[in-house]
Amino acid sequence: MTDLSRIHGVASQALGLLDGRFFRPPLPQAHVPRDRLCQRLSAGLTGRLLLISAPAGFGKSSLAIEFCQGLPGHWRSLWLGLSQRDADPGRFLERLLEGLQQFCPALGGQALGLLKMRQRHQPFAFEEWLDGLLDELALYLQPDTPLLIVLDDYHLAQGPVLDRCLQFFLNHLPAGLVLLVTSRQRPDWHLARLRLSRQLFELNEQDLRLTPDESLAVIGRQPTGLRGQALDNLIQRSDGWVAGLRFWQLAASESGDDGALPQALHGGEGLIRDYLLEEVIDILPAAVQAFLYDTACQERFCAELCDAVRERDDSAEVLRYLQAHQVFLVPLDEHGRWFRYHHLFSDLLRSRQASGPLASQHLRASRWFESQGLLDEAVEQALRAGHLDVAADLVQSLSEEQLLAEQNVGMLLRWKMDLPDSLLISTPRLIVLYSWALGLACQLDAAEELAGYLSRFLPAPSATAQRSMLAQWLALSGVIARGRGDRQRTFSYCSEALQSLPCKRYGQRLVCLSTLSNLAIADGDFWRARGWNREALELAQRVGNPLFEALAHYDRARVLHARGEVLRALDEVRQGLQRLQGLSGQRLYAVRARLTLYEGYLLATRLQPAQARARLRAGLSEARACRDISVLIGHCVIATLDGREGRFAEAFSELAEAERLMHIWDVPPIFYLAMITLVKCELWLAQGRTDLAESWLLRLGQTYGGEQPAAAPEFHPLLPLHIELQRALLEQVLERPADAEARLDALAARGQASGGMALAICAMCQSVGLLLAQGRESDAVKLLAQAVEAAQGGALQAFQRLIEIHPQWLREQLAVCAPCAVQGELLARLPDAPQTSSNPTESLSGRELAVLELIAQGCSNQQISERLFISLHTVKTHASHINSKLGVERRTQAVARAKALGLLA
Repeated sequence: MTDLSRIHGVASQALGLLDGRFFRPPLPQAHVPRDRLCQRLSAGLTGRLLLISAPAGFGKSSLAIEFCQGLPGHWRSLWLGLSQRDADPGRFLERLLEGLQQFCPALGGQALGLLKMRQRHQPFAFEEWLDGLLDELALYLQPDTPLLIVLDDYHLAQGPVLDRCLQFFLNHLPAGLVLLVTSRQRPDWHLARLRLSRQLFELNEQDLRLTPDESLAVIGRQPTGLRGQALDNLIQRSDGWVAGLRFWQLAASESGDDGALPQALHGGEGLIRDYLLEEVIDILPAAVQAFLYDTACQERFCAELCDAVRERDDSAEVLRYLQAHQVFLVPLDEHGRWFRYHHLFSDLLRSRQASGPLASQHLRASRWFESQGLLDEAVEQALRAGHLDVAADLVQSLSEEQLLAEQNVGMLLRWKMDLPDSLLISTPRLIVLYSWALGLACQLDAAEELAGYLSRFLPAPSATAQRSMLAQWLALSGVIARGRGDRQRTFSYCSEALQSLPCKRYGQRLVCLSTLSNLAIADGDFWRARGWNREALELAQRVGNPLFEALAHYDRARVLHARGEVLRALDEVRQGLQRLQGLSGQRLYAVRARLTLYEGYLLATRLQPAQARARLRAGLSEARACRDISVLIGHCVIATLDGREGRFAEAFSELAEAERLMHIWDVPPIFYLAMITLVKCELWLAQGRTDLAESWLLRLGQTYGGEQPAAAPEFHPLLPLHIELQRALLEQVLERPADAEARLDALAARGQASGGMALAICAMCQSVGLLLAQGRESDAVKLLAQAVEAAQGGALQAFQRLIEIHPQWLREQLAVCAPCAVQGELLARLPDAPQTSSNPTESLSGRELAVLELIAQGCSNQQISERLFISLHTVKTHASHINSKLGVERRTQAVARAKALGLLA
């Protein structure tokens, strides 16, 4: 690559005379490389125009500098940093021609003279002038030494005449010349033809936003005390804005107080405030500034909402202006209807906003949202306006069906904090709604206490209303009883509610059916659970509610999973997600979060950890926003995956985060403690911390398997049986194989008898490992064949320990199995077979042959150590080398292989 800093002689003298106007600045000292963007720009060098447009502070110039520094060696570059003085087309073209003369000294002598003789107040034929210059320039350009012209900060010089000049320049650009433009607003050029002909490559604000890793790299240039959630909040609030993080770094260096650092990144504070005022807001027209301040109080907005809030009709025009001038406007949909401001930008606007009209603006916004059927946002706006009575009336218009379908209890509980208790118990509708919200949020005591206030409204005005109110109380009581693990009351209340609930209360009927299905899974009655599922799906399809249909698919997937039908369960989950595709991506739905989390869970059981993690993380995000307890599934499965990869610190961190959320949400321990503790026991066993695992598995076994066992929690109805699996593994580790075998045989028999094949497959595979450890290979072979047959539904995770510990043995057994889908999938997940030497006699050392002969005689490692006068560790090392060289795993296999090869008599 060639640039002006490398040109000597006449060019250097000219450069000095031009006061460095073509000097490309160096990269900032704390610059974080943007390799991913530079690679994308490189792909655009085959066209005519590279356009980087984004608001102030997104690193446009730094990216252009980095890109120029990394250009291939045969490329030359010319850097023009523009200013407002270059808005005069004549002056701009003079600069451009003088810059080009650094590469082509004889270029445009006459053309430059014409420019210098022109009078600014007189018309000048710029296009005719450019046409001649481009014809002459084409004679100097060579395809093997192309030239990149960089116009940095084009927005400072932009104007109608200059736009037309550069449009002509682009349209007639000679081969070997490429233009790179950085600007805060998209130039007013006709770019459609360039785009269609693949001559344009464009990066915008969304592309330039820092990724989380890049943000961490920026912050990491100056170490601070920020960790965990505080660091995540900092990155999220910065919205990928480079300048915001730079200002935060500067504030951090001046503060010296780690506790004050998170407050440094705020739009209304110090450096960021001054920058946004000077560089963005103060240079806008007064009408646009007024629009910004009037709409800053809205979390999201569209033209119609802005018209309603401002009581004007020009909002669409102003929004188009903001988009064209890149004023920190973040689009929220593909249709260009909904927007929000950059977080730090809206912070500043709100800090300077007049306090007087805010209440009336929020009230007008509430009325507009209500008219659009967006009830939740209407309530939020009414609360922010301080009109609690309006908010309560709006909440009452929310149907139980809508609440139970969306199950976004976080929203209702936020409203509850702002509404006085006297309003909450003022009507039966509010009591029922908030009792359901508390019940779904697992705040059982509060739900039961609030539901008790319904008695104040009995007897109801009519017999029909009386029956309806009592039926709703029964349904709610059934859900509360299930949360408390009271099996008898759950069944009684939900069954009676199904008989007495009016047809229009289909939401509560579906919740009762779901609760009964969950109870049947916990009882091991999978056929009855299927019946409840079928009835729920038929009801949801009759009423045509996609959310309830999705919930029914979720319940069906859980039953299928328990029966070992993992592939069918995945299909059910995806059908549920497909049913939700027509819903808004901006709204949050607990059932969508549950389906996404369960898809990740099922992918983990299919031994697809990377895909599983992606779905689990996506589901966790939505579940947390909905305050849905299904986050337990996400954190526990991710912790399990981490543990199986040996990342124990990360695994325990996931579980700690789950416990933290449960504490914050005030969820009773019965819902989560056993689930989390069981995963911890699995991790402890993997770490060899058998004392901890033994202590806690004993407690769990006493709680869920004693004379009066506690009911399994709702989100893990088969928890007691999984406790038994872990206890069997502990007994195997503690060298109590008889106890482990008896426990596993009982679990396998129970699973096969009830149809719970997922558990049966786990028990059988664990037994195979136990039998192999005892040298009972023939029994292990028979049991493996049964497990493979039982796993035709796609449950692969049970085989993971065999894959890890006995890969060669498993490969040999699968090779002689009858061909089936599971056989192929397991073979694909086995590690590559070890390569054995073509002549093992040569590969085995003399000492290894001596050890092998003693192994064949049945000597233990200790006896071999004594006979050969070597340490026990050395014996084990030789044995390991022998197994590796012969391509086997165990002593008996090594002896058999050696005899087959003639190494032993």
